[in-house]
Amino acid sequence: MRSDPAKGGASAFHPYSSGATMKKQLLTLLFSTALAASASAHANLLFEDTFNAETRALNSSLSNWTVSNGSIDVIGTGYFDFYPGNGNYLDLDGSTRNAGRITTVTSFALNPGVTYLLSFDLGGSKRGDSNSVNVALGNFSETFTLASSAGWQNVTRSITVQGDMSSRLSFDHAGGDNMGLILDNVSVTAVPEPETYALMLAGLGLMGFMVRRRVR
Repeated sequence: MRSDPAKGGASAFHPYSSGATMKKQLLTLLFSTALAASASAHANLLFEDTFNAETRALNSSLSNWTVSNGSIDVIGTGYFDFYPGNGNYLDLDGSTRNAGRITTVTSFALNPGVTYLLSFDLGGSKRGDSNSVNVALGNFSETFTLASSAGWQNVTRSITVQGDMSSRLSFDHAGGDNMGLILDNVSVTAVPEPETYALMLAGLGLMGFMVRRRVR
C-alpha cells in the first residue's frame, strides 16, 4: 500500500528529482568556478607602494626598496612638501649630491602569457633644471625626463616577456644636484593576456557541456 504524503506517510518517489538536484549542484559549482576564474583572469596586484608608511627624512632608507646607489629623500606633508595633499613621496636625488638608485626588495617572477602593467607618478623637482630617471623591469627599460616645473605625470607601461624570468624594479636617477624628480604611487599588476583568458573560458564551456551530458 502506497503511503499518502498528506497523511504523514513517506513521500512519493520522483524518478528525476535526484538528477535535477545533481544538475543544479553541478551548475552551481560551474558558476562559482567561472566567477573564480574570471576574477583570477583580471588584474592581480603584485606590488604597490605609496611611501606613506615611510618616515620622512633626508638620505633615508626604505622598507620595500634597497637604495643601491647614492641617496634619496622621503619628503611630503609638512617636510619639503612640494606637492601638498599627496602624503609622502620620494626625491630621487637625495641630499648627498649623489643621485639615488632604488631597487625593489621583491623579485618578480615574470612569465609569458601575462601582461605586467607598471604604473607610477613622476613630478618635476620644483627647483633647478630638468632631471632624468631610468626605469627598468624585466626586458623593459626607459628613461624619463621632466622639467623642474612639471606637475604630476602618471606613467603606465605594458611589459611582456618571451620566457620565464625573475626581475626587480629599479629607478636610477641621473645627476647629483640634490634636486631630483619626485616619485609616488608605484604599482605592478599582472593581467593574463586575452589568449590565456579565452582558453580558460573554453575550458569552462567544456565543463558545462560535460555537466549537461552527465545529468541527462
